[in-house]
Amino acid sequence: MRFSLAALLLAAAGTTASKLAQTPQMGFNTWNSFKANYNESTITHIASLLISLGLHDAGYNYLLLDEGWSDMSRTDDGYLQSNQTTFPDGIAPLADRVHDMGLKLGLYGDSGILTCGFRPGSWGYEERDARTLASWGVDYWKYDNCGGFQAMSNAPQERFGLMRDALERSGREIFYSVCEWGFQFPWHWGGDIGHSYRMSGDITAKFINETGCPCKTAYCLNTGYAGCSVTSILRKMREISVYQERGHWLDMDMLEVGVGEMTVYMEQTHFAFWAALKSPLIIGADLRTLRNESLAVLTNRDIIAINQDSLGKPVHFIEGVSVEGSVQVWAGEVKGGNVVLVFNEKSYPQDVHVSLKELGLGIERPVRARELWSGKSWGKIDRVKAQLGAYQTLVFRITR
Repeated sequence: MRFSLAALLLAAAGTTASKLAQTPQMGFNTWNSFKANYNESTITHIASLLISLGLHDAGYNYLLLDEGWSDMSRTDDGYLQSNQTTFPDGIAPLADRVHDMGLKLGLYGDSGILTCGFRPGSWGYEERDARTLASWGVDYWKYDNCGGFQAMSNAPQERFGLMRDALERSGREIFYSVCEWGFQFPWHWGGDIGHSYRMSGDITAKFINETGCPCKTAYCLNTGYAGCSVTSILRKMREISVYQERGHWLDMDMLEVGVGEMTVYMEQTHFAFWAALKSPLIIGADLRTLRNESLAVLTNRDIIAINQDSLGKPVHFIEGVSVEGSVQVWAGEVKGGNVVLVFNEKSYPQDVHVSLKELGLGIERPVRARELWSGKSWGKIDRVKAQLGAYQTLVFRITR
């Protein structure tokens, strides 16, 4: 039996509140590194690298299998099944091994008839699939929108809401990651459905100058399926960071740190804004070949602490002290103080000068500041005055 959209929305309020998602999720996703070409041995190796590289100790605890884990068809009696060639033992034994390592296991599905890779979607099978996930010991469900094209007569609120309800009735707490690319502006409704929800089309491994992201703002009808650069997604968040809410996080998509040909400053800027805007921190890089410089970015405990701060408040764009196309200044509250980000948008070094009094933080006298990438104390300051390298971001933790 299907329920009306109005009934679904009325039933939705508060239903996803739980011990899950009190801070943004952290983990690793297979898609950027492997697409659909991975197997049980690959996943076991990645799990061991999450431990040995210190990523698990830094907070990355979800191991997420994106498109490719499932078979091209359901069982004869209509149940999801793993790819019989790449995961011949099934998902439950894999989940047990992952749990024994102190990690959590996530899988990928779709709200329509088919997934993006033309494997079985869950439209019409929500209850059955949620119970299957629970029986396997799955901890996380990334729910995509590709197959939604076969069900577009049904609003995303309905398609994604049905799975939310099924997961809640499954008998197991499963993190619900809604992946519908910012379609129909989910910051107005996604918090009632997912523990996190995507706010844009897919990210690409480019810092600037993408060609496949036609929508450069949050509010436009063409949200763009794929190809959005780091800076395009950041530009969208200037408009919608105010909708970020503890327990229902706006997902800026996977981290491209260690994936593309970014400089260290680019990777630092990317990671700092994803952390400070309270986006999920999901690694996309191939851990088998990860550069030491990229690993250092991903494991910076001070930056991660901003993301995992118990207040759960994102930074916001401070338009009055920013210079369009040149310098972006963002600021917000964290437990015990504030955080300020100063980003040089130029491809060359430039001097910046930012008065802390003008940030709207109530700062009227010099305050203690520590820059988190360098780890250095700046003592008591009332302004940021420095030369920033190309695409560099300074991140300050401020206490009074």
